[in-house]
Amino acid sequence: MAGKAKNPVKTTTTTFTIVEALKELGSCGVTELASHLGLPKSTVHNYLSTLEQEEYVTKKGNTYSVGIRFLELGAYARNCMQIYEIAKPEVDRLAEETGELANLMIEEHGRGVYIHQAQGEQAVKVDSYVGTSVDLHATALGKSILAHLPDDRVDTIIDNHGLSQCTERTVSTREELEDELEMVRERGYAIDDEERLPGLRCVAAPIQTSDERVLGAVSVSGPVNRMQGEYFDEELPNRVLETVNVIELNVTYS
Repeated sequence: MAGKAKNPVKTTTTTFTIVEALKELGSCGVTELASHLGLPKSTVHNYLSTLEQEEYVTKKGNTYSVGIRFLELGAYARNCMQIYEIAKPEVDRLAEETGELANLMIEEHGRGVYIHQAQGEQAVKVDSYVGTSVDLHATALGKSILAHLPDDRVDTIIDNHGLSQCTERTVSTREELEDELEMVRERGYAIDDEERLPGLRCVAAPIQTSDERVLGAVSVSGPVNRMQGEYFDEELPNRVLETVNVIELNVTYS
């Protein structure tokens, strides 16, 4: 959750509430959307008509959907990030070398946002895609980032977003999380052992600047049956750490 606006504009808030509801429900009509939001049908129709006029919503028959124009804004924001331009080729290389799914994440508004994913030959399909935001505490990527944020920032993130339990393995108390973050700092990387998705394991490491600010994190994800033994405990962590080392050098000297 972002900081509260001092004087929020109600119409803007309603606009994005409607857009988020469309995303949640998928394609739907005015009646279904109005019922879901508890708003008058006429109000919802007016907002949707305006969004369609501005090309942020599409309409087929009586059904509305989020428009592809949002992709232009997201791609623009991502392409303005130095970390994306520098890390992308290294993440692509990591996916190719491991054959798995490689990810690049940043923190924004207290959530982890995937800004690049690369698929190796054996990569599994998961529920995340570029632009997906997730709770930081439930992923190896997120824990890598949290471990290197100031304590007061971590406190604010937890106060705002909580410690929701995605699976029975998810870290769900502050004490457990503190232990996990200390371990990340000691060994240099984080592990997700089916903590966000059942059957999926992940190894991640933070990307830091020369003055130890955390810019994001890189990971490799794969199914439990492959992510085990020496491969999971040593080979993958080493590959992820090598990738991060290259990215950090390029960030420093670019």
